[in-house]
Amino acid sequence: MSRLPNRQPALKPQDFYLLLALAACRDQGTTYPELAAFAGVSMSEVHGALKRAEGARLLYFDAKRPRILLSAFKEFLFHGAKYAFPAARGSMVAGIPTAHAAAPLNTQIAPSADPAPVWASIEGTVRGIAFIPIYPSAPAAALRSPALYENLALFDAIRAGNARERALAQELFEARL
Repeated sequence: MSRLPNRQPALKPQDFYLLLALAACRDQGTTYPELAAFAGVSMSEVHGALKRAEGARLLYFDAKRPRILLSAFKEFLFHGAKYAFPAARGSMVAGIPTAHAAAPLNTQIAPSADPAPVWASIEGTVRGIAFIPIYPSAPAAALRSPALYENLALFDAIRAGNARERALAQELFEARL
C-alpha cells in the first residue's frame, strides 16, 4: 500500500506580500512580469506565491491575470494575518518609517517619545526600532511605489499596533480596497 504524502499547503510571507503589492496595483489584472518587477521578486516566486494564494482562496485568475477575492482577502488581513505573520522587532537602527510612523497613519496619530518602528535600510533617514518587514525586498519596492508603501505600513500597524492603530489601519484599508 502506497503512502500518500501529508503535505498541508500553507501561505508564506512572500505570498501575502505579493497580495499587498497586487492590491497596490489597484487589482488591474497585472501580469506576472509586471508584478515581479513592481514587487522586486523573481517570476518563479510570483508564480509560486500566486498559486498558493489561489489555493488559499485569496485570489482567482481572470483571463490568466490574478485578481484578489476582496472579501476573503480582507477577512484574512484584518483577522488572521497578524497571527500568521507576527511582528518581529530588533534593535535601534536607521531606516524607513513604518506602521504608525509612516503615511497615512502618521497624520492621524500624534508621535510619542518612543522610537518609531522602521525597516532597517541604508536609504532610511529615521532612527528607530528595527521592524522586520514581511519580505526582504519590501522596503526597496515601497520606496518605488507610494501605494505599496502605504499598504505595507498599514499592514505593519495591523500586525503590531495598539487597538487604536489597528482600527485606523483597518478603516484606511477598507477605503483603499
